[in-house]
Amino acid sequence: MGADAQPQQDTVDIAAALGWARAQIDLMDARVLLRHVLQCPASRLVAFPEQKLAAEDWAEYRALVERRLAGEPVAYLVGQREFYGRDFLVTPAVLIPRPDTELLVELALGHFAGRRGVRVLDMGTGSGALAVTLALELDAPEVVALDRSREALWVAMANAAKLGASVSFVQSDWFAALGDESFELIVANPPYVAAADPHLEQGDVRFEPLGALASGPRGLDDLQTIVAGAPTRLVDGGWLLLEHGYDQAAAVRSLLADAGFASISSWQDLAGIERATGGRWLGRGGG
Repeated sequence: MGADAQPQQDTVDIAAALGWARAQIDLMDARVLLRHVLQCPASRLVAFPEQKLAAEDWAEYRALVERRLAGEPVAYLVGQREFYGRDFLVTPAVLIPRPDTELLVELALGHFAGRRGVRVLDMGTGSGALAVTLALELDAPEVVALDRSREALWVAMANAAKLGASVSFVQSDWFAALGDESFELIVANPPYVAAADPHLEQGDVRFEPLGALASGPRGLDDLQTIVAGAPTRLVDGGWLLLEHGYDQAAAVRSLLADAGFASISSWQDLAGIERATGGRWLGRGGG
C-alpha cells in the first residue's frame, strides 16, 4: 500500500493505520510513532486493533510516517530516546543517545560504585544522558556537565529537571571555562567521526548536529584535545573514560600513553567492538 493508498477516514482503525504505515517504514518505527500520537502503551495497539483513530490523530500519524519515510530519526519525531532505562528528551540540537554509550556508565560504576561524593565531569554532554545517569546511579556524586552548544545545554538541563538529577551545567569549549576545578572521573562521548566519512551523509546521522559527530580528518581531534587537557583536571588516581569509533581504540590508547596515563585499557560494546578506552592518572611519573 503506497503513500497515496491511504484508508478512508471512516475505516481507519489501529490495524489499518499500522497496515498502511508498515508498507512504507519499519514496523517497529510505525508502532512507536502511533503510540506517540495516541499517547498509549504498546499493549493497547495489540489489544484494541479495531479502535478508530480521531481525524486529527490520523492526520498527525500520516505526517509523522511521511517524515520518517524521508529519513528523519524517530527519536526526533517523538522527542525522546531511552538510555539506561530512562526516557531522555531529545531535539535536533543534540546527538541521539545510543546503547553503545551505556558502556561508559557501566565502566564508571565499576570503578566508583560504593564511593560517596565522587566528582564527575561529563564533557560534550549533549542531551545530558551520561551526566544525568551518573548523577542518579552513583552515590551522591558532584556532577558537572559541559557543552559548547547553548541549545544542547537547554536540553540537558530539561532532562536533569525531568529526571530529578543534581547536575551543574557549564557552557564551555572543552576545558576552557572550567577554572581550576578537579575531578575523580572524566567521561566523554565526543565527536569522533572523520570529517569526510561518507556515513555522515547516510541514515539518521544526516539529521544530527554535525558538530557533535565530526572531528578532523581522522576523527581524533577532539579526543586528542580531551586527553591532553585531562591531566590538569584529574586528581591523582582519577580516571578518564572515552567513547570512540570502532577503529580508534589503538589510537586512543596511544594518546593516553603519550600523555602519561596508567592502567590503560579498551572495552568492548555488546557487538564485540572496542568502543571505549580509558586510563588512570597517577601524576607525572606515576605511570
